[in-house]
Amino acid sequence: MSDAPDLSALDDAAVAALGEDLPLLEGIRTTRAIRRLKPDPVPRALIRKICEAGTFAPSGGNRQPWFFVAVTDPERRAFIAERYQAAFFPYIAPAVEAAKDPAYPERKRRNMRAAIHLAEHLAEAPVHLFVAGWTRRNEPQYQALYPCIQNVLLACRAVGLGASLTTTHRAYGEEIDAYLGLSPETPSCALIPIGWPEGKYGTPPRRPVDEVLFFDKAEGIPRRKG
Repeated sequence: MSDAPDLSALDDAAVAALGEDLPLLEGIRTTRAIRRLKPDPVPRALIRKICEAGTFAPSGGNRQPWFFVAVTDPERRAFIAERYQAAFFPYIAPAVEAAKDPAYPERKRRNMRAAIHLAEHLAEAPVHLFVAGWTRRNEPQYQALYPCIQNVLLACRAVGLGASLTTTHRAYGEEIDAYLGLSPETPSCALIPIGWPEGKYGTPPRRPVDEVLFFDKAEGIPRRKG
């Protein structure tokens, strides 16, 4: 699904049915980061549906520590985008310089261009979905929040929305969290820009599983470079 549907046709019944027929493993294999998003609005009922999918993630003791803040107001999105860009462009600068080398891998160059596009157009993304959660013993409960985030990304794939995971906003985390009404006990851990995709979902390049799967004992794992 690459085009925004007729929003007038998305009544409660249509939202309830959207994405329900996507086979689970197909959805897993074809969920990739989509950073080029259309500015068309996303119905609140659909935002609710993808967040509900997040709530079915596992959590230790079934504590369910997550909270979601969906930012759709243009002025508030601009505030977030300004801070995101202030953190992102210095971060990406070494890669931009390295990409001037003709030997730089084209796959990495494409990924970098997509990330830059997202940063430049973040304010236009119709939904900035922040995933936050209660801390426990003064530490974020990432073990629960990241499965929750993956469920949200899979749900976006199922209903035809484009989405990607970023944590760049954490460079201004305290300021942004306060702006969102989040306390130090419920910090955000991720930002998921969401919208109708300009491109299409598809199977991303992955190493063969036999290169990374071991039985009983890991052997021959090369040392990481850099």
